[in-house]
Parts: sequence; C-alpha cells; structure tokens
Amino acid sequence: MSETRTPNYAVELCLLAALATLWGASYTFIKLGIETIPPVTLIAARTIIASTVLVVILRLRGIELPRDAATWRKFAFQACLNSVIPFTLIAWAEKSVDAGLAVILNSMTPVFTFLITVLWTRHEPTPFRKMAGVIIGLSGTCVIVGMQAFQQVGQELLGQLAVVLATICYAGAAIFGRNFKGLDPMAPAAGSLISGALILIPVSLIVDQPWTLSPSIRSVGALIGLAVFSTAFAFVLYFRLIQTLGSVGATAQAYLRAPIGVAIGAYFLGERLDASAWIGLVCILIGVSLMTLPQKSPAPALKTT
Repeated sequence: MSETRTPNYAVELCLLAALATLWGASYTFIKLGIETIPPVTLIAARTIIASTVLVVILRLRGIELPRDAATWRKFAFQACLNSVIPFTLIAWAEKSVDAGLAVILNSMTPVFTFLITVLWTRHEPTPFRKMAGVIIGLSGTCVIVGMQAFQQVGQELLGQLAVVLATICYAGAAIFGRNFKGLDPMAPAAGSLISGALILIPVSLIVDQPWTLSPSIRSVGALIGLAVFSTAFAFVLYFRLIQTLGSVGATAQAYLRAPIGVAIGAYFLGERLDASAWIGLVCILIGVSLMTLPQKSPAPALKTT
C-alpha cells in the first residue's frame, strides 16, 4: 500500500499561486510571440517544445506512454479540445485583443464546464450556488463582449468571440479528460501535446512556411517561456496540485489567474482595461469563486440521550 502523506498546505498554496502566475503569464508570452511568429507556427512550436519537456520528465519518472491505438485516438481528440483549437484561437485573437482581456474571458472555463455538465453529461449535481455563479459569470462575459458589439463590429469583437470559443473547448477538454482514469495524470498531458504537435506541424508548413520567417529574439524568448514554463512546467504543477489539494482546490487557480494575468499584461505590455472590462472581471471572479470554492459541510447534529 502506498503511504498517504498529509500535504503541507503552505507549500501547496504557494505552488497554486505559482501555477496561476505561469498560466496568467501565457497570454503576455503569446502577445509577444505573435509579433513576428504567426499564430499557427507559434502554437505548433509551443506543443513541440512542451511535449518534449514532458516526455523527458516522464522518462525520468520511469513512466511509459500507452501504445494502444484506442488511447492515442483519445489523446488526439483531447489535443483538439485542449491545445490545437483553443491555443490557436487565443493566439489569433491576441492579434487584436489585449492579453489582459483574453485572460479574463478565458477564466470562464469552470462556468462553461458546468453548463456542459448540466445540459449534456449530467454527471454532477447542480446546486443553487453553482447556478448563481454561472449566471454572474456569464453576465460578466456579456458585459465585455456586448459592449464591443454595440461599439463596432470588427476584428476585436471577433477576437473576443474566438477567446470565448477557446474557453468552451477547454471546458469540453476538462470533461473529456475523465476518460483517462487509470493513467498517470501527466500521460494524457504529454500524449495530447504530442498529438497536437503532429496535427499542427503540417498545417504550419503549409500555411506559414516557417523557414521563410525571421522571428525576433523577443518573440523566440516568449515562445520558449510559453512552452517551457506556461505549458510544460505548469502541467507538472497542476497535476501535483490535483493529487495534494484535490480537483476543487486545484481549480482555484481559475480565479487567481485572471487578476495576475491582467497585472502581468499591464506591467510588461502597458495595457489598460476600460470600465466594461473591469466590471466583467469582477463578475467573472465572483462567478468562478462561487463555483469552485468548497462548500462548508453542515455541523453534525448533537445526539440526545
């Protein structure tokens, strides 16, 4: 039997903040990367580098990836939901959308996960508190996207809708990820990234012809940071936190990530949010908090003799 160790919650909370920072920084990395690297090629390189790092970590841990075709078909489908489509959509969207706004919209993943659960899979109960969180979170998204729709219909609106679509993909990936029970959690992460790279490489070769590109040092540095820190290392932290804090505790990064990502974008890119984005941020943070924070169990009733 394996020994169950009580986690050091001070350490785990620090790791949770580190994870939120790594994922919050990814939007700034993307913004810098797409300055001279087209979105598809940027994401193809991201998946190649990140999957390589994860495979090395798995080898060091003595874990082998599955070899059966059925599992790899699942990895490929997971890759479409978790990397190929959403990574590319977000990278394309950030050509017109600020990194801070992208991280706010993308923090809606728990809300869309819950909606898919209620409307389709129905594998979890639907308490009132979570329903309230969904309504508040969706209201925040509507404030952000709706204001842009009223102002003008342009690439910025399309970019915001692309981030929302990417968020829905992430929600689907979270639910489909239940199909990998029995595997070490890092195995589907590595397998899906490898599958994503195999899908994106030929697209990049056809669409962008990467051998003709001349990326800047800043974009290459951002790509390395995005792949190594915000993808590979972030996955390692995430799967550790699932084991130590549980799935509910690990999802707390969803509402830590938004303000951290906004702050990083403001500091390094000089971005400033307008009033509707701030209102939307507050609504989304409240909504995600209601959905992810654990509910207190009622105190046991005293027995009378």
